Amino acid sequence: MNDDGVYVTTDHLVGLEALARDMRFVQKARSHRQLAGRMQSAMRGRGLVFEELRDYLPGDDIRSIDWRVTARTGKPAVRVYGEEKERPAILVVDQRINMFFGTRRSMKSVTAAEAAALCAWRILGSGDRVGGFVFNDRTIEEIKPHRSRNAVIALADVIAKQNRELRADDRRDVGVVQLDAVLTTVANIARHDHLIVVISDYQGHSALTRDMMLRLSAHNDVVCLLVYDPFLLELPSSGGIVVSGGGPQAELALRTASVRTSIAAFARSRGEELLAWQQELGLPMLPISTAEDTAPQLRRVLEQSAWRQRRR
Repeated sequence: MNDDGVYVTTDHLVGLEALARDMRFVQKARSHRQLAGRMQSAMRGRGLVFEELRDYLPGDDIRSIDWRVTARTGKPAVRVYGEEKERPAILVVDQRINMFFGTRRSMKSVTAAEAAALCAWRILGSGDRVGGFVFNDRTIEEIKPHRSRNAVIALADVIAKQNRELRADDRRDVGVVQLDAVLTTVANIARHDHLIVVISDYQGHSALTRDMMLRLSAHNDVVCLLVYDPFLLELPSSGGIVVSGGGPQAELALRTASVRTSIAAFARSRGEELLAWQQELGLPMLPISTAEDTAPQLRRVLEQSAWRQRRR
């Protein structure tokens, strides 16, 4: 990272590889085991992962009979295996103008870029293909999944390019429809057995956003990284802040209790709405703060999510 947390470079994102080696994602609850890069498919056959012993049923392959158990119990028993197969991953990275905000350490756009790079390196290290979609207020760029360092570097390069195009005096409106547009595109591609990581502040989310998330999670593993700046959660009791859309400026008088209450209520209700998706849709909604180093907190929230999955 350079420019005091305002922008990132490709070199910085590539350099995060070493910090991603001990991170873990989690699998859907139906799989009953933690994911470290490979997923267990719903197909059954003579694979590598033993699942269970069960009674022999007409039509079972006799090669799957466990003769020792059969002799011990007096009933034919078969060993059932789950085949392992690759799980391609798609990262969805938000670089819209609403992400160009930060009061500590870095902009949300920088934190999102770092989180995406860390996820990409971890997924590649697990042996899976990785690609993604990087979007801003005007464009959506696709990097097709590949199992190679060049694929991660290409993803990092696109992220860094869009990141460095952000400007405080940009007069464009927030591309609220872009979030739904990119999720719709991903849903048309990732029909089943993908890992999808959405990294955004989810500004402009709508009922369609929720529907797309539900559609994606029906047959894929979906992880939502919610990038936020803690400023709105910890408003000062005095002074003011100046906000601008690149043109006219306005000052919010934080010393006025009603102003602080209104801003805090907005931030709280928005956060609660997004976190409710975790219960409603069964999606991990993992908060990532701009005020802390990205790697340690990403590792922490992933471990907490894995623990919650194991407790179910």
